[in-house]
Amino acid sequence: MKNDRVYKIIFASVYPMYIQKAEKKGRTKEEVDTVILWLTGYSESQFKDQIEKKSDLQTFFDEAPKLNPNASKITGVICGYRIEEIEDPLMKKIRYMDKLVDELAKGKKMEKILRE
Repeated sequence: MKNDRVYKIIFASVYPMYIQKAEKKGRTKEEVDTVILWLTGYSESQFKDQIEKKSDLQTFFDEAPKLNPNASKITGVICGYRIEEIEDPLMKKIRYMDKLVDELAKGKKMEKILRE
């Protein structure tokens, strides 16, 4: 896996795809925002700032206030990789975010997605 290329992807270019994936399945942009803010600890204004300044994924996660302590409860396979076996900390965070959006699109209840 070419991690460096993934890390340089601009979050603002991925974000609309997350929204599109969720909306195709009857979920909302607000729900996508909820799961991303839950994971990263960003406030809404901090999150919008990251989008506006076109942060890459590495910067997006490096500047995240605090990864949710329950993020380690996110398990399973995403993009062909078992999340709990990913050793690279940044790639693991990116896959956590992918998995949360995937669960949202699959119709999982928000309480289960947020590991409450």
